[in-house]
Amino acid sequence: MLKAKRLIFLSIPALLFVNLASAQVRDTVLKPLDTTRAVIQRPVRIDSSSKKQDTAKVKYINPGKIAGRKAIFKSLIIPGWGQLYNNQLLNDKLNARGEKAGHFWQKTYTLSKVGIIYGGFTLLTLSYIDNRSNYKIFLKEAQVRAFNKLTTDPTKKQPVNPDLVRYGDANVTDAQAIYKRNTQIIIFSYFAVYAVQVIDAYVAARLNFFNIDDSVAIKITPSLMTNPNSMYGFNTMPALKVSLRF
Repeated sequence: MLKAKRLIFLSIPALLFVNLASAQVRDTVLKPLDTTRAVIQRPVRIDSSSKKQDTAKVKYINPGKIAGRKAIFKSLIIPGWGQLYNNQLLNDKLNARGEKAGHFWQKTYTLSKVGIIYGGFTLLTLSYIDNRSNYKIFLKEAQVRAFNKLTTDPTKKQPVNPDLVRYGDANVTDAQAIYKRNTQIIIFSYFAVYAVQVIDAYVAARLNFFNIDDSVAIKITPSLMTNPNSMYGFNTMPALKVSLRF
């Protein structure tokens, strides 16, 4: 009987321990996993003030520079196109001021440049053809005379140009060199006219955007200037007074 009481007394703490262990296991199995604690959430800092665009600092666009580039590009492609472009800029400028029929001579001057350009090219072409033709004539004559001097057989001698009989051998050689040099100068003049019309188109395009109105003026008047260090005893001397008004 005593042993049974001891056995019951020792079994009670064991049962309590088993119940507590099973309850702990059941809680850990059935309790949902807290995933928010597994991932560390770092706050993202957005500095919007550094990405704000400074609207006060607007990049300046020079319209004259853009127009000058367009005029150069057009003139390089077709000579005279840049001058026509400048005439269009002038028309737009006058229409913006309400002067649709004004500045007739200015428009005429701008368009006349196209005629001057192609007139120059035409004259250079005609001159080139004439000098090249004369160069070939005198070159052939010089070759014939040189061949006739080296040939001892009279039957093999070539006939000379009857129009050049009055010229001596030295004159024929000099004329040949002159016409050759003229053709080279004409070729150089082609490039010169081409370059000048490009430069003119660029300068005129830039000047279309310069603000020149009646408020800008220059006045030159005669005046007298005091000179205390004069060698001849005269304290005043003539001078010119230049006045600028903006």
